[in-house]
Amino acid sequence: MNPERQHYLHMIEDLRGQVRDLIADLPAEVLNWRPLPASDAHETNSLAVLAAHVAGAEHFWIAEVIGGYPATRDRPAEFVMEVDGPSSLVRRLDEVGAETSIVFSRLTAADLDGTRQAHDRPVTVRWGILHVIDHTSLHLGHMQITYQLWMEGGSKPSPRWYERLP
Repeated sequence: MNPERQHYLHMIEDLRGQVRDLIADLPAEVLNWRPLPASDAHETNSLAVLAAHVAGAEHFWIAEVIGGYPATRDRPAEFVMEVDGPSSLVRRLDEVGAETSIVFSRLTAADLDGTRQAHDRPVTVRWGILHVIDHTSLHLGHMQITYQLWMEGGSKPSPRWYERLP
């Protein structure tokens, strides 16, 4: 795999891994808690919703848009997600990770230079990949803040940037 693809894949795996590590040992009460009362507008979301959404978005952009897999994402279901523990979320994150690895193993330099259709709009493959990195980073931050609110200021250790280098 060329270095550019390796770096993109490493960043996606690292971010997904941080999401996974944050939720992996939490009880349902924490995973399903929202900092503000639930509403249809989703002003705030639970850790379960955010983890499901991160997995759904990565699946959509990497597998469906870039990899050409059949459309299977149910985005509305991500925002009503409630769990009885972390196992289903961890399993889904792992499945999406395996899918992403397969798609990346098949990407060529020409693919990176190409475009794909997403919701009837052309996007470059690089933009799609960078969007997954950007989107996952954003929601990982939301998840970290939600966890801190639940813990009344406590947090889980996060790796420093230099500890995450390939």
